[in-house]
Amino acid sequence: MATTNGFSQDGMADSFSSSQHILSNSMSSLSSSITSARQNSSSHISKTYRQSSTLFLTRRLPEALSTILPLITPSDPENQALAPAPVAKASRTTRIKVWSLYLTILNAIVELGPEEGKDAFGAQEWRAICTKVREGEVWEEVVRNGYHGVEGDVDSDVVINLATLLLAHARTQTLNQKRLENYLAAANTPNLDISDRFGTPNRSRSRGHQATPSGTATPRDLNARVKILELYTLHVLLRNNEWDYAREFISMSPVLDDERREAFLQALHSLYEEQQESEKREREEKSRQEEELRRDLEEARRLRAKNEAAERRRLEEERAKRERGTSEGDYGVEKAPSTNGRASGSANGSSKGARQPKAKPNGSTRPPLSSSSKKGKAVVAKPSLGGRAVMILSNVRALIEQMGSSLSSNPYALMRLIAFILGFLLVISRKNIRERIARVIGTGWDKVRATAGMGVKVSYI
Repeated sequence: MATTNGFSQDGMADSFSSSQHILSNSMSSLSSSITSARQNSSSHISKTYRQSSTLFLTRRLPEALSTILPLITPSDPENQALAPAPVAKASRTTRIKVWSLYLTILNAIVELGPEEGKDAFGAQEWRAICTKVREGEVWEEVVRNGYHGVEGDVDSDVVINLATLLLAHARTQTLNQKRLENYLAAANTPNLDISDRFGTPNRSRSRGHQATPSGTATPRDLNARVKILELYTLHVLLRNNEWDYAREFISMSPVLDDERREAFLQALHSLYEEQQESEKREREEKSRQEEELRRDLEEARRLRAKNEAAERRRLEEERAKRERGTSEGDYGVEKAPSTNGRASGSANGSSKGARQPKAKPNGSTRPPLSSSSKKGKAVVAKPSLGGRAVMILSNVRALIEQMGSSLSSNPYALMRLIAFILGFLLVISRKNIRERIARVIGTGWDKVRATAGMGVKVSYI
């Protein structure tokens, strides 16, 4: 019985050792397969990164973007936990390189002009990329596709690139401030996950995130955190005009030592003085422009009054000249009849005794015209040809002076006239328009001739 029990115990020990050996072989094969898969994935990511980087350096932005997009896009967007983006499973260094290159490509695309962007990507796609950057949607894309939606897990270098991108292209810095505050709050939150005490690595450590509350376990992390604080306090908050809050945040930050805190406060004070000086210069420039505008208005008003006075004097002089010319013309008309009257009167007086006027058959005699009737019939003489020429020239001169004064006071009128003439010449230069105008004029002329013909017929009848 003992032998039987001993045999059975030996057999169980052998079977247990064989099972343990099989299990260890399976684990080693599984670990080797996982290692080889990670190596293949890492090599594929590195190769794709190099290709996209080369395309970006040669300014082939559409090809560079399309090359790097598969690395940052989940294969199954509906279930990213089971099929995350390849960059989410890469090492920390590779992950930072990929996201930094992606953000750099987006920055270069947004900096393209509208025409270049439309030519390279198409109008709709280029506007979509610009909207994603300017509205801050790219930050949410990075957190969702690269860090499983955890704000505090984002690498500090990637946060710096994101904040710089939004600082350069975002319409407002409100979203940038909110994102940086969320990141700083998540990074400063203590890690309460105790799973690593039982031999299970937590998610933050598995993705390379630092477990310390402030995220400054290494000098590199400390420098990155200082850079983030610099962007937040000396750029983003100042864009939102929160000077007091920036000063308070710098004074209370546990990351900054006394030397850095003093440097930050000095830089903040310098920026504040520069802003005050810039606002002062803007106010002075605005007041100077307003003063120049007021002087220009006064000068224009003075010139207008001067021109009006000169125009009134010219009109009075012309009126006086016309009155003098009219009075001289009236005197010449009245003088001739009176001279002729005296001559005829003397002649009639000398021959009065010799010859009497005969009476008409009806016995009525025509009474002689009196001087009052002659004056009543005397008409003001029309200006001579020279007077008319002088009047026409004076009117033309007045018109030219008035046009010159109006153009000097309002130069935009001349520009509108030139633009109208150029537009008219441009329209007339087109053959089809000339033919259409000729047809319209011909049709109108035919109607006029028909109407005139009918009028002639009616008058003849």
